[in-house]
Amino acid sequence: MPEKKTKDPVKRLEKFESKAKGHRQRVKERFFKESPESFTDEDLLELLLFFGIPRKDTRGLARSLLKEYKGRLDKVLDAPIEELLKFPHLGRYALLPLKVVHEVAKRYLKARSEAVYYLKSPKEVHQYLIYELKNEQKEVFLVIFLASDLKVLKLERLFEGTISESTIYPRELFFKACRYGASQVVLAHNHPSGNLTPSEADKRLTKQLILAGHLLQIKVIDHLIIGQNDYFSFAENGLMESLEREVREILCR
Repeated sequence: MPEKKTKDPVKRLEKFESKAKGHRQRVKERFFKESPESFTDEDLLELLLFFGIPRKDTRGLARSLLKEYKGRLDKVLDAPIEELLKFPHLGRYALLPLKVVHEVAKRYLKARSEAVYYLKSPKEVHQYLIYELKNEQKEVFLVIFLASDLKVLKLERLFEGTISESTIYPRELFFKACRYGASQVVLAHNHPSGNLTPSEADKRLTKQLILAGHLLQIKVIDHLIIGQNDYFSFAENGLMESLEREVREILCR
């Protein structure tokens, strides 16, 4: 015999809350019983939202968020609070678990990257820098100072804004290199537009710094342009070799 639907709104609410509580308990138990890898992004987002939304169905909300951000969990977590607040049932406290997890993940990955003491390829440099530059809306110019065995001595931001040879001072860069005892440096900056093609200003700046490095016996070994998910390496694409050749010609005149 089918269950009678109660017209009492209080009882209906209590029934819904009882069902929701049972569902949430099952999801939490499943997380521990099964491997976390078995959870889809939707499952994980639903679980996260449990902690900020105590009495509402969060499955549909998790699905809506992922749909809005093209199925990308990272995009949901990266989204500004003001943008997420436009979703129904997402108040500031409801967003708190998402933003806490986002910050914890960022610090965890940054700490992991800082534990990499030797950088031996442009790909490793990209992985080392990606969380330093992720979501930057303006250009940031960084330098990795390296020992002769490619051990990382220091990572420093030297400039924020539009990068050109007139905004980066070789004197400051190589003063720091001498202070840290670096014999090699890797230059890097981001292109927030996503276009990884080096500009003429990027090439002129790199050439200027290679020349200054030659005079001080500190080698500029690469210049990376970092995008959201990819990079352009001057060394990998033959530009470092070409610029070094031009510098040698200048020095031999």
